Amino acid sequence: MAKLILLRHGESLYNKQHLFTGWSDVELSQKGEEEAKKAGQILRKHQLYPDICFTSWLKRAIHTAQLTLKELEWEHINCLKSWKLNERHYGAWQQCNKSAIEQAVGDTMFVAVRRGFTAAPPHLEPDDPRAAQREAKYHAVDPSKLPLGESLKQTQARVLAYYDKMIVPLLKEGQTVLICAHGNSLRGLVKMLENIDDKSIENVEVATGVPIIYTLDDALQVHSKEILGLS
Repeated sequence: MAKLILLRHGESLYNKQHLFTGWSDVELSQKGEEEAKKAGQILRKHQLYPDICFTSWLKRAIHTAQLTLKELEWEHINCLKSWKLNERHYGAWQQCNKSAIEQAVGDTMFVAVRRGFTAAPPHLEPDDPRAAQREAKYHAVDPSKLPLGESLKQTQARVLAYYDKMIVPLLKEGQTVLICAHGNSLRGLVKMLENIDDKSIENVEVATGVPIIYTLDDALQVHSKEILGLS
């Protein structure tokens, strides 16, 4: 059986400030760094050593993976990065205070966009400084493929396309795969793995720095799930 380890990055500076982060490339907070190290301790305690690591192009996820693998003393493995594992793009809400947005748009719309599956935030304009099309790291990506705002459904679609192409073949070989990504990119993956319906996904939260371990059968169906802590 294969094992799939999902790890949301540790707390970021924007998490700490209660801002919508999205594709904004912010660093881990001190607490986030400690959460990443703790994740490595947890994996070591449970003797979970991945064969390969995948992460996004955002440094809060990259640095979480690095700190986790360093704590695990398992830094030699390959770590493949893709923008398709990036966090959901929060469009015009990106870098805005969550409470201020909720007050401005009302509770119903706020919850529908933040927690729901199909609702999307207002999109950025292409010339907005926050648009990924204006960032050097995305210069080789077709601009039409870079979002200006996404629903969870749209985020899930790009994550699953990458998962099917790059990760499924490794799981079929029985490898242990670590994906270090983001709250919503991982929520989309969890929705698929656990066959969660569109309404129930609103109540699913992926905690920062806490490893989720799926054991998958030969058909890559979930055989068991563990959410690990040090205790």
